[in-house]
Amino acid sequence: MNDMRLSERAVDAQNIKIAARNVQVYYGDNHAIKDVSVDIEDKTVTAFIGPSGCGKSTFLRCINRMNDTIDICRVEGDILIDGEDIYDREVDPVQLRAKVGMVFQKPNPFPKSIYDNVAYGPRIHGLSRGKSDLDDIVERALRRAAIWDEVKDRLSAPGTGLSGGQQQRLCIARAVATEPEVLLMDEPCSALDPIATAQVEELIDELRQNYSVVIVTHSMQQAARVSQKTAFFHLGHLVEYGETGHIFTNPEDPRTESYITGRIG
Repeated sequence: MNDMRLSERAVDAQNIKIAARNVQVYYGDNHAIKDVSVDIEDKTVTAFIGPSGCGKSTFLRCINRMNDTIDICRVEGDILIDGEDIYDREVDPVQLRAKVGMVFQKPNPFPKSIYDNVAYGPRIHGLSRGKSDLDDIVERALRRAAIWDEVKDRLSAPGTGLSGGQQQRLCIARAVATEPEVLLMDEPCSALDPIATAQVEELIDELRQNYSVVIVTHSMQQAARVSQKTAFFHLGHLVEYGETGHIFTNPEDPRTESYITGRIG
């Protein structure tokens, strides 16, 4: 029986994309993330839920070192992607962010054409060998983001001229154009209407075939719809983490139950 458990653990370990151990985050004297350890699986959508200010977005930003851009922020502990310590001095944050794409709360296309929005990352990372190669990368990314058919005849038009939902899918295309392995999404639907939200949620489900997707959401319904794993954060602590269905129907920690039933939040 023990051998069976060990082999199951070994299989699980092979599927771990991101391993965080004892992560602490400080903003000056404010201890924002407290001793968080979690294993995030590959080709899975993992949702971070919890009340505003609980640390879920702060922890998400640790995974691509976005917190490096904040002078007073200090990150301690270990975060490994495919077994590599992303906070090692040898790791170039710019290269890391090509591997770990990010989509923000508000759609933020560059003030450039639709084509140039998607081509920007591949160009700066030297991923294309010429114009036709770049054309293929742009088309593939726009197809992956389920927006190609809507924009293929106006690639030279400004990305800022698209609707909110289209802009967000353009930003997803921009994030996947560098062939990342992890896709971070920080409340990607909070500025969108219900129809655009449904389109992005459907897209998230498709994207997990190719990526490890981590989504911060304030909507428990959204977490239940799109994710296979859910992590509940409260006051900087990771309170509970597990299968989404289990977290929502049979949580083990009373704080999780209180949040899900609306008593805290």
